[in-house]
Amino acid sequence: MLSRNSRILIGVAALSLIGLYFVPLWNINLAAPQYPEGLGMRIWLDAITGLKPNDLGSINNLNHYIGMKPIEPDSIPELRYMPVIVGLLVATGAAVALAGRRALAWIWLGAFVLLGIAGMIDFYRWGYDYGHDLDQENAIIKVPGMTYQPPLIGSKKLLNFTATSLPAAGAIIATLSLGLGVTALLIGRSRASVRQAESVQIPVLA
Repeated sequence: MLSRNSRILIGVAALSLIGLYFVPLWNINLAAPQYPEGLGMRIWLDAITGLKPNDLGSINNLNHYIGMKPIEPDSIPELRYMPVIVGLLVATGAAVALAGRRALAWIWLGAFVLLGIAGMIDFYRWGYDYGHDLDQENAIIKVPGMTYQPPLIGSKKLLNFTATSLPAAGAIIATLSLGLGVTALLIGRSRASVRQAESVQIPVLA
């Protein structure tokens, strides 16, 4: 069984994921001389928006010149089922905290890690698809061999634009939540080891 403190940490970890519904997960910014204020795209749990009201439309207009398909949030299925997945993580994490069973906590934490890895792989695949699947025949700007995949993390030069992709508040919340879950299990394991050591009887030689 989990200790009281471990159960509290699991509960806090699960409930903190509710914050993902209110803040963006990821930021992608574009900087270029002709856009001194820059352009930005915010990826949320259930939406993609511009940093400024017209940014997403401006990015799509620029993408049209290089033959990239428009970014249309309504056509991205992940934005429909990610809120459901996070809701399940919140609910099951809270249930694990109430039940206090160590095996269930490990299962919850493992599912959390696997979903995080799957999310990053899917994000990379999404960027790869948009950056490589180009309509070269109808593109106004054609650069042989050029692709326009933004970086997963960090900055990358794309023609005269510098694309910067970094975690936003939502990704930070998810990372901290995962850290709390790991801490909860490590605390419980450490205390169990101490109790086991204290229970070992050392024979006294006469």
